[in-house]
Amino acid sequence: MAKQKEQAYDASQIQVLEGLEPVRKRPGMYIGSTGYDGVHHLIKEIADNCIDEAIAGHATFVDVKILADGGITITDDGRGIPVDKHAKTGKSTLETVLTVLHAGGKFGGGGYKVSSGLHGVGSSVVNALSTKLVAEVVKEGKLYSLEFERGVPKGALKKLGETDRTKGTSITFYPDPEIFKETVTFDYKWVLEYLRHQCYLTKGVRANLSDERTGERYSFYFEGGIKSYVHNLNFGKEPVGEDIFYVERQVEDSMVEVALQYTESYVETIKAFANNVMNPDGGTHLTGFRAALTRVINDYARKNSLLKEKEENLSGEDCREGITAVILVKLPDPQFEGQTKNKLGNPEVRGYVEQVMNEWLAYYFEENPNVAKKIVGKAILSARARAAARAARDNVIRKGVLESTSLPGKLADCSSKDPADSELYIVEGDSAGGSAKMGRDSKTQAILPLRGKVLNVERARLDKMYANNEIKNLITAIGVGIGEQFDISRLRYHRIVIMTDADVDGSHISTLLLTFFFRHMRDVIEGGHIFMAMPPLYAITVGKTKHYAYTDEEKEQILNQIAVAKAEKAKQKADADKAAGLLPLDAGDEDNNEDQQRAKQLGASIQRYKGLGEMDADQLWETTMNPEHRVLVRVRVEDAEKADAIFNKLMGTEVELRKNFIQSHAKFANTEDLDI
Repeated sequence: MAKQKEQAYDASQIQVLEGLEPVRKRPGMYIGSTGYDGVHHLIKEIADNCIDEAIAGHATFVDVKILADGGITITDDGRGIPVDKHAKTGKSTLETVLTVLHAGGKFGGGGYKVSSGLHGVGSSVVNALSTKLVAEVVKEGKLYSLEFERGVPKGALKKLGETDRTKGTSITFYPDPEIFKETVTFDYKWVLEYLRHQCYLTKGVRANLSDERTGERYSFYFEGGIKSYVHNLNFGKEPVGEDIFYVERQVEDSMVEVALQYTESYVETIKAFANNVMNPDGGTHLTGFRAALTRVINDYARKNSLLKEKEENLSGEDCREGITAVILVKLPDPQFEGQTKNKLGNPEVRGYVEQVMNEWLAYYFEENPNVAKKIVGKAILSARARAAARAARDNVIRKGVLESTSLPGKLADCSSKDPADSELYIVEGDSAGGSAKMGRDSKTQAILPLRGKVLNVERARLDKMYANNEIKNLITAIGVGIGEQFDISRLRYHRIVIMTDADVDGSHISTLLLTFFFRHMRDVIEGGHIFMAMPPLYAITVGKTKHYAYTDEEKEQILNQIAVAKAEKAKQKADADKAAGLLPLDAGDEDNNEDQQRAKQLGASIQRYKGLGEMDADQLWETTMNPEHRVLVRVRVEDAEKADAIFNKLMGTEVELRKNFIQSHAKFANTEDLDI
């Protein structure tokens, strides 16, 4: 075999992408994805600029209009992007901002003291990834316009004349379907939620949203800012004191803003933001907040003899039980860990937040002793419950990940010791549990039957949970522990499948289980390990072929397909008979019509499954557990804030909220599955 000549590695092999070419070549590097999230990230890049103008005190509103032709227009009344010639590029500053990466007013040149964007790539990236972008700028009552096609200017900057507005910027763009192959359609609800959060974080700014496709309109304005945010997060919960603690103070060149309120729930909700960017992994501002909160509560408890001398200080976890807080810091040079800005890294910010909290929360406690004593009392109860839970836990959680001797007696474990291959089916009732145990693949599938309805953990502390047999069995079987002992690396099964009947009781049990996972094992959900089994409602048998339908609509679709198939088969037989000369032409037509009539009478048997317990082991395996045929729905947390609110409505203490929710959603229930 001849040896191939090795190609030289020289300058000719180095590709240089100019202008916005790198963005179109590797869009994921700039916006994360080219799917649904990427399309909506484009909106954020432009709207964030409007919010930065508002933070700087130059704008009072941001207006978003989803256009009927697939585009979107985002407008503010800020200073307007400069239109004069840029000294370095020789082009208008507007064209420079929209065509040159890392060109913007956020690099220390005095354009912005505080901004959410650091990289200066937002507007130009949106331009590069749009089939069309039109920028309109108002400066001193004069309107200017510049149009682009896939990032390339279509002509020079135009001066269109006078306008009633004195200042502002308006950007209209159309996502490029060559880049966003999954979708270029904007989601009204996504935009609505984005604007709502930005208004909470920028008090006094108004956001307007309209959708030409549907005629929907909405407007946000929160004078209280993050104080209004905390009020909204606590809607439907019982507050500890009506007032919301709020403080806003400047420290050095940064601003610290904190709002908090305790409720009678056992859930901790703390949201941390830096320059309006949410930091889900926290950072130095969250660390400073937690340290100061724990210190102030313990100091107050000691000073007012609410803690006995021999009692240990309250832990941070105890001090945060039931708290809802929003922390917002604004600083000139935020240092985020990672491109996603999940965590703030500025070390000085911890001291800033601690300083503000130490002074002003202590002052609030002195001014509101009744609220302070309730908060301390709640933390003390939490500490005592945690101590009781710790004692109970020693008898519950097994020492090693795979020591089957300490597993629940009701658990039929699988033989595989590899969590990646193992599945746990949480099954409603002993009857279905028995069928599942008989029908399963015992090598990879474990079965845990539940007796009755599990504890509603929305209204229970850890000590009460450890005293509940069904919850104990769940914790022990899954292996990761809960509370301070939680460790995702000890997960025994990488698929945990909730398998309940498709009726009201089954839905209730599923909701109770999801509440447990969301409140105490959220990392298991976010790791993609929780699934809902989808047992079929109908089995439709024709001859030796069996079809399964999961909805009434699917049942009708299957019956129609069977009818079409039978009619086609009958037609083929009639045509073959004619071709063979077996029937006269006219008689053949009559027989063909007869066959089509007979095809409508399918001769199919339809079995309606009322519950898992009615299926024998073979049926349960074939319909719901066989990996080749089963339908599983992965549980994801798309919006933790909404999920928190829904679990609070469904499982919390406010009966009226739950009643209203059920009444408003009753029309979506299938009455065939209700015991009414």
